[in-house]
Amino acid sequence: AMQQVSVAKNSLRRIVTSFRLTDELLSQVSAASLPVDKDAQTVNDPKLVVEHAGVGGKHATREQLLSAVPGCDAVIVNVEDKVDNQLLESAGSQLQCISTMSVGFDHIDVGACRNHKVKIGNTPGVLTETTADLTLALMLATARRIPQSANAARNGKWQSWEPFGFAGLDLHSSTVGIVGLGRIGQAVARRCRGFGCRILYAGPSRKPEAESMLGGAENASYVELHTLLQQSDFVVPLCRLSDETKEMFNGKAFREMKSTAVFVNVSRGGTVNQDDLAAALQTGEIAAAGLDVTTPEPLPTSHPLFGLDNCVILPHIGSASVATRTAMMRIALNNAVAAIEGRALQAEV
Repeated sequence: AMQQVSVAKNSLRRIVTSFRLTDELLSQVSAASLPVDKDAQTVNDPKLVVEHAGVGGKHATREQLLSAVPGCDAVIVNVEDKVDNQLLESAGSQLQCISTMSVGFDHIDVGACRNHKVKIGNTPGVLTETTADLTLALMLATARRIPQSANAARNGKWQSWEPFGFAGLDLHSSTVGIVGLGRIGQAVARRCRGFGCRILYAGPSRKPEAESMLGGAENASYVELHTLLQQSDFVVPLCRLSDETKEMFNGKAFREMKSTAVFVNVSRGGTVNQDDLAAALQTGEIAAAGLDVTTPEPLPTSHPLFGLDNCVILPHIGSASVATRTAMMRIALNNAVAAIEGRALQAEV
């Protein structure tokens, strides 16, 4: 049976957000007709208030978020916000839901939420294709040295045609090793097949359906991680951050990789030991790295990785297309509203 919300229907319900929602979404709340899903179901609750904890449209600081959450029914967060016991206790026992505008939830203490009987909503699926596009873009940008070449052209360093000027490495016909063949991993593999790449993948289990979609086991092979590291021209982690995957890409892993290998991380910064990566790039143990995720985020500009010509760093833009971020924001809001109304979340951790 659906758990009944204990608060009387006529009382004001508050959703606190760490970042500003779009005016379009907010106008739907104030008009009290929130689209809940594709079937354009509507919920009529004029007693709903959405409150941004930040100042001047900026992302809320932790202090601002902590001072805004007491008495609220749901909190909408993103990967920058740490959700822990302190935040849950500040909010109080009426809190129904933590809704994150992300698919990953390593910033959320899941155990603490379970103890407080707080649901966790996330936004899987909707960002798969956009993140896969960015993964390919970063693989190509890193291998073909696109940012470095564009900078050289802009800064007057493009003087004459040199046979090996700005020459990089090929993606086509290469071997791409994907660590974690989940939704995004499969979408990346599908794109790489279009480039004529051979796919190796590692993970907890073999995925025969994914293999057949990718043209059979000769085109997409399930291998041990050490085999993947030794044979791949591109190594692409697309696994979630957990105790098992924390800093799994360390000095030992980089030593196993080819000296011509390109390492591209669009998963979570915590899967990489960044000091070891910087050393591997400096010594030529691997050829290049492209990072959409780092530890911390944003990465301080004084970090050694920014000083390397063979490292491309992006500001965590995997899902950053206008359409996808809009869809993620809508799902995050829908999840919060659904929890408050005692309905099933569109996506729940």
